[in-house]
Amino acid sequence: MEQNNEMTAQESLQLIARTLDNSRKDILRGSAKYYVLWGALLTLFSLLVYILWKHTGNAYWNNLWFIMPVIGFLLAKGMEGREGAVRSENVISRISGGIWSAFGIFACSVALFHLLFPLINANPIGTIAVGTSLSAQIILLFGFAEAINGIALKNWAVTIAGFLTGIGGLALYYGIGLYEEQMFLFTFAGVVLAATGLIVKHQYK
Repeated sequence: MEQNNEMTAQESLQLIARTLDNSRKDILRGSAKYYVLWGALLTLFSLLVYILWKHTGNAYWNNLWFIMPVIGFLLAKGMEGREGAVRSENVISRISGGIWSAFGIFACSVALFHLLFPLINANPIGTIAVGTSLSAQIILLFGFAEAINGIALKNWAVTIAGFLTGIGGLALYYGIGLYEEQMFLFTFAGVVLAATGLIVKHQYK
């Protein structure tokens, strides 16, 4: 009787493990196209902001970034509507969603501090330090979130892309120099993200 109960427990654990593994694969299979979508949008908007900022000398073109999530959300909803698939929520999807939600909160907080700091601090050196580090901070957060998401989903492509974006982005940041050209950090992140989506799509086709 004890042996039967033990075997039943082992089978239950194996079933849970298989279910979680299938959930990871389903999430990755469904996420591939969104990696490509957001990677393409990130690449497009970073180049657009860079070109407009470079030719006009006006940093307010950075406000275009607020349009990108709206466009991305609408396009993503359109893609979901065409497929007509409803993804069931589970512990893996909640973890993945929580990771990206945390990134969004941290990134918005960093941007908010960057916006408010010059208004309350008259020290020009401190203001310059905050301004020039914003892009690097967001890239580092983005790469960290992507790497953690890849570890949670047990996917080497997403994990490596996260490290490449975060650490590689910092390496590019310290080698760029000019403030406007920091937009290429986001171009780099967008290309890596889109390429990751293509790799994941190939893995789970």
